[in-house]
Amino acid sequence: MTLAPARQPEKVSVAEHTEKRSNADTAFQAVVGGCSLLVLIVLGGLVVLMGVGGQDAFKTFGLGFAFRDVWNPVSNEYGAWAPLFGTIISTLIGVLIATPLAFGTAFWLTAIAPPKISAIVGTAVQLLAAVPSIIFGMWGFFTIVPFMARHVQPFMMHHFRHVPGINMLIHGAPFGTGLMTAGLVLAMMIAPFMTAVMRDVFSAMPGMLRESAYGLGATRWDVMWKVVVPWSRSGMIGAIVLGMGRALGETMAVTFVIGNVTAVGWSLFAPRSTVASLIALQFPESPAGSLRLSSLLALGFILMLLSFASLSLARMLRGDSK
Repeated sequence: MTLAPARQPEKVSVAEHTEKRSNADTAFQAVVGGCSLLVLIVLGGLVVLMGVGGQDAFKTFGLGFAFRDVWNPVSNEYGAWAPLFGTIISTLIGVLIATPLAFGTAFWLTAIAPPKISAIVGTAVQLLAAVPSIIFGMWGFFTIVPFMARHVQPFMMHHFRHVPGINMLIHGAPFGTGLMTAGLVLAMMIAPFMTAVMRDVFSAMPGMLRESAYGLGATRWDVMWKVVVPWSRSGMIGAIVLGMGRALGETMAVTFVIGNVTAVGWSLFAPRSTVASLIALQFPESPAGSLRLSSLLALGFILMLLSFASLSLARMLRGDSK
């Protein structure tokens, strides 16, 4: 009885293996390229939609539409400066408050807090970032607005109303709504996002750099400003831009607490409006094809340009040349 020879495995030639890898790479590149192209198409479609929809407003009021401070649906007179002013100032207030808060929290979580406490607090920060914006708006309306009206603004008016420069920032009736209240709510909203990003950036820093600095006799303050900040500068700017982007387009939370008055003024305690809140409030009441609707779309177009400008500025600060 003779045994059949063992079956030899089929040999795949180098050319066939290379061809299969080439086909897989081509398919993968096509899928990834299609996703990138889809993002560009959607983004370009949004820009075109806003630009075309707002062309009647630009034709009627010219490029000066962005600097007109009137918004009067009764006389059909519209301008973007009042909501743009509110958007910029409230965003700046929110970012100025949230940046040191986020930086300090992230540094404490990564360099000072015990590991168990850091894990618990870090999880809480991430959960806070998942809270819907309307919850922040309700919290601001029922908590921050009364506190500002009963305590903060009366205190500021009593002690600083005669100080030059400060009196123009605090005058007005104590309604509690206004740019300062909106900035505080925005700061509480964007701080968790910025903290989470900064924490990841600080955690990615090689521990040898910190230990070397401590070994040379550096204090914790020296390590923070001379080691952590320079090494994490790019990631920190990215975190700030992420928070600023959300603050620029925030709608419901700001609508609850800013007062929704289309006026321009330097008082931080007077009711104002933002682009997003004005669009949310007046879009359902704007008939199709009306100049009012076109003005709202033009506002959206300007807000997108403002977001692009902030992103470009952030890339310049990071030193990205590519």
